[in-house]
Amino acid sequence: MAVNRILADFKGKLLRLAESERGSGILTLLCAVIALALANMPFTAETMRRVAEYPIGIPFSNIDLTVSHWIQDGVLTIFFLVVGLELKQELRNGSLSNPKHAAVPMICAVGGMIVPPVLFISTLSLWPRGADGLLVGSASGATGTFSALAQGWAIPTATDIAFSLAVLAIFAKALPRAIRTFLMTLATVDDLLAIIIIAVFFSHVNAWYWFVGIAVCAALWRWLIRFKRVPWLPIALIGVLTWVMMFEAGIHPTLAGVLAGLLTPARAVHREKRSRAEHYAKRMLPYSSLIALPAFALFTTGVELGSAGFGQLFSPVVCGVVIALCVGKPLGIICTAWLSTRVLKLSLPQHLRVVDLIPMAVACGIGFTVSMLLTSLSYQDALLITESRIGVLLASVIAAVVSAFMLHAQAKRYDELGAVS
Repeated sequence: MAVNRILADFKGKLLRLAESERGSGILTLLCAVIALALANMPFTAETMRRVAEYPIGIPFSNIDLTVSHWIQDGVLTIFFLVVGLELKQELRNGSLSNPKHAAVPMICAVGGMIVPPVLFISTLSLWPRGADGLLVGSASGATGTFSALAQGWAIPTATDIAFSLAVLAIFAKALPRAIRTFLMTLATVDDLLAIIIIAVFFSHVNAWYWFVGIAVCAALWRWLIRFKRVPWLPIALIGVLTWVMMFEAGIHPTLAGVLAGLLTPARAVHREKRSRAEHYAKRMLPYSSLIALPAFALFTTGVELGSAGFGQLFSPVVCGVVIALCVGKPLGIICTAWLSTRVLKLSLPQHLRVVDLIPMAVACGIGFTVSMLLTSLSYQDALLITESRIGVLLASVIAAVVSAFMLHAQAKRYDELGAVS
């Protein structure tokens, strides 16, 4: 009995950790720090590299990926499944179900994704060039041309909802709930736009019959997920088949999770207390928060900083990503918020002012999960991937620290004025 009680308590603590934005964000950050340390210590760096590059193939198929790619393309599908389920719930019953209330944060999400690539490309275009035409300071050798580096335009487009909400949870407890809701809506639309970017710009079409297979799997998933007693073995096999077919079709396979989530009903099908999308999102959240995201952090943030020296921090890619995330994200959000309220005459919730959104907009410069994924999708050169990941890490730290100070000061001001909602 004592053992069962201990196990039950441990399971309860794990579930609370998974559901806590602060706890799951800190866990993922801890894994990122561990990975960074292991990749730069002489007695662990080689082992870390060998594990990440160890190949694992599926028998009787052409799918042969390294451990690192299995984490990025396979395990991360769990995270995208939860994103898809939450998107479906928000579109039907949540913050996106009422276009009038969601209009401003939705427009701000678009602005927050347009301005960063513009600043990234502008930074590269203004960067000094050497006699050979390569951008000065790029560690990528012959691939240091403007056109090669500009392929990373999509990297600074995404906001990491887990980390940005974690910063709000830690440093902004006294803020009006409207600010948190605004960020939730904005980040949800941001996730949807990031998914569209991956699907449109980082997929290539292969043989048509794979798309027929995807359509069949989608129809079967939609049919089976509505059963009163969902047959989990067949539906799990269909999920795996969808992933394989997307991989073979040339679509990024993590989008299989998004597809499955969006096809799950966001309403009670057989008089359940909760919608199926909400129920399954809650059940899958521990696997996403405690397994998928920490594993992804371990195998994407293990960047070897010593190989290129301190000067790598001032390469055009690193500076471009940092400027795009730390300046472009908040600038795009605030400018579109101002235009929405002044030109389009839309209103912010609960009498918020545009200036009240600045600390939250700075927190949107924290780009981690999707931005890290986009580094390996945008570049093929290992040094460019390393540079872009350093840029994402550096920008995320800067945005987190600056927004933490700003949010804390803003929360203190609201607390003094008694403006807690």
